[in-house]
Amino acid sequence: MNERHAPWVDGLTIGEVLRETARRFGDRDALVFHQADFRCDYRRLDEQVDDVARSLMALGLKRGDHFGVWATNWPEWVLLQFAAARVGVVLAKINPSYQLAEARYALAHSDVRGLALIERFKTSDYFGIVSELCPTLATSPPGELRSDALPELRWVVAIRDGGLPGMLDWSDFIERGRSISREALAAREALNRPTDPISLMYTSGTTGPPRGVLLSHRNLLLNAHYAGANMGIDENDRICIPVPLYHCFGCVLGTVVALVRGAAMIFPRESFRPDATLDAVERERCTAIYGVPTMFIAELEHESYPGRDLTSLRTGIMAGSPCPIELMRRVTTSMGAREITIGYGQTEASPLITQTKRDDPIELRVGTVGKPLPGIEVKVVEPATGLEVPDGISGELCSRGHGVMLGYYKMPEQTARAIDGDGWLHTGDLATREPDGYLRITGRIKDLIIRGGENVSPHEIEALLLTHPKVEDVHVVGVPDRKFGEEILASVKLRSGQIATEAEIRAFCAATLARFKVPRWVRFVEEFPTTVTGKVQAYKIREQAVRELGLEADAGIETA
Repeated sequence: MNERHAPWVDGLTIGEVLRETARRFGDRDALVFHQADFRCDYRRLDEQVDDVARSLMALGLKRGDHFGVWATNWPEWVLLQFAAARVGVVLAKINPSYQLAEARYALAHSDVRGLALIERFKTSDYFGIVSELCPTLATSPPGELRSDALPELRWVVAIRDGGLPGMLDWSDFIERGRSISREALAAREALNRPTDPISLMYTSGTTGPPRGVLLSHRNLLLNAHYAGANMGIDENDRICIPVPLYHCFGCVLGTVVALVRGAAMIFPRESFRPDATLDAVERERCTAIYGVPTMFIAELEHESYPGRDLTSLRTGIMAGSPCPIELMRRVTTSMGAREITIGYGQTEASPLITQTKRDDPIELRVGTVGKPLPGIEVKVVEPATGLEVPDGISGELCSRGHGVMLGYYKMPEQTARAIDGDGWLHTGDLATREPDGYLRITGRIKDLIIRGGENVSPHEIEALLLTHPKVEDVHVVGVPDRKFGEEILASVKLRSGQIATEAEIRAFCAATLARFKVPRWVRFVEEFPTTVTGKVQAYKIREQAVRELGLEADAGIETA
């Protein structure tokens, strides 16, 4: 989808785009949160963002300062996202699943001067963790907090009010902003530049601590513009967003796509629940739906699904992990999202690198991850040499263009390893390019199973097993083996009411795959370990298997 002229958002900041969208579509729904009973149009959204922006200024935050948000999906999260951008403050998104050690690292590394948070979610006690990291919180007047663990932190804001001593309630936070004039806000906003950093998100690496990805207004706005264009999103669309805001899927492909295109953002709950997502689609007549494959599986398999009226659905994005072909077929037919797209990318790319289009033939939308977004270059290289490989040959996918991050915060060596001297971002993902320019993801370099010298892609085995009539979902990993170095383990979730044996699963694979690709181990599970975004955690499957299969000794074998 090439455009002759630059997108209208190019050269603007997020704050400027919000003002223009509010001018054009002021009376249309902008933000709907069912759980919080919150609904506002774009005119009111722009006004509330101004209020929060003035409050950030009232706390003394300067351009380039960092402010953190540690919460599940709530309206205040979105207000903070746009307000921080409006005053040139970098919003650090803290993963809601973080526990004490992870939170300590992210909050300290990100140099946040303020932190907005909810009190708790499920088993995570955010107030308790912050109190442990900041023992003087209860005795410190707001704004005068001092903590050895978090030396930059001065302000803590309770998003849902009812905060602990030393915290500002959200209402107090907003009240402080009234001391800042609208003229002062306008003067601050005029200083912003499209290439300024505005977002800091943490992503796990293969080794070492999480890395903070810095992204700019331009990174986010161009990615959102093209993602929305590929779906055909406009002001008449209503996007169901069950994915988390702390992740690029939620806070770029969700909120910023809607902002750029004038669409409504519909949030079912603070975290994913399949029934709540289906409820939101029905009640709000959503035209687009987002999710990772495990979310769509949960929706399709939910007991209430057969009676649902989802006829409003048209498009959306499935991304985050490889999409099973059969799942894509069900979403485009049974669920009715006939124009749904597949997206591929990573946080370091803002996030999309490639995407299918809503009018691509179904064969391309179930078999590829599409073409690069306009303005994004892609090449496929041999990992060991860096030389480009011919079409049809698997290699590492690299991208260059407006989506590439500014860098990892305070990690120059890691940045240099990720982005080479010519500006190419090395994704670590294996792909092939077809002659027509469409790309297929074949695996991750680190996910390859090397069994007796043979390279085995887990995704090839998964794709086959997902065609088995009894299998609902499957994830394949390598586990240590004394003889072959690694053996193949298939972790299988069966459809409700189905029974299968390990021998049956192996025989099904053996009928199609080379012998060395047939799983040595088959485990039947009720669920998979996942991140808060719904991504299956392969390393946890591997760790569990090592314990349950008694492979600790093999795991301790040192290899070259």
